[in-house]
Amino acid sequence: MIPYMERTRIVIAEDHELIRQAVSALLSAEPNLLVVGEAADGLAAVAMARDLVPDVVLMDLSMPEMDGVQATREIKKRRREVKVLILTVAHDERRVAEALRAGADGYALKKAGRDQLVRAITDVCAGRLCLWDGIDQDLVRRYMTEGCDARRLSNLTDRERQVLKLIAEGNKNKDVADKLGISAKTVETHRARIMQKLDVHSGVDLTRVAHREGLVEQG
Repeated sequence: MIPYMERTRIVIAEDHELIRQAVSALLSAEPNLLVVGEAADGLAAVAMARDLVPDVVLMDLSMPEMDGVQATREIKKRRREVKVLILTVAHDERRVAEALRAGADGYALKKAGRDQLVRAITDVCAGRLCLWDGIDQDLVRRYMTEGCDARRLSNLTDRERQVLKLIAEGNKNKDVADKLGISAKTVETHRARIMQKLDVHSGVDLTRVAHREGLVEQG
């Protein structure tokens, strides 16, 4: 038998007991894998990752107490070395993108066979990002880019956010200046800095980011 410390240690986080038990039985049949914990909710997954320090957490996205995205974020804050492999259903690209932004090391589909799942675990343990077919990866990347917009938006000053909001609402530079009691030249300076911080190159792109990130109320 492979020694305890040489086996890949796994925590399974899944709120459906039958699925959790099935995955546990599947992986326990592998001589180089060891299931050290099973969590029925996100809070338990975070606690097990902290206390047991597994090599990998297999993380369901929809769980009570704390969902898989938030649990992934909390695990990565406390135990950066613990890998998180998302187990998901097909056509859940937005949630997968959220989990990857939270620090997940990859994803595998719940319908995957044993060999595919074992290979996914091996990949993330080796430091490789695991992205399986069955999910629209272009759509995942697009959702992840939207997340980048949100992070860049957080770098704006309060005044820059005011300027961006007014521009996105269709105001010209002079109108923005009049509303904020500043000069049109100052508005132009703010506009240039906003575009640089958001890495956009046109007024259309500015408006798109502002609307997409909820800075402007939808009419």
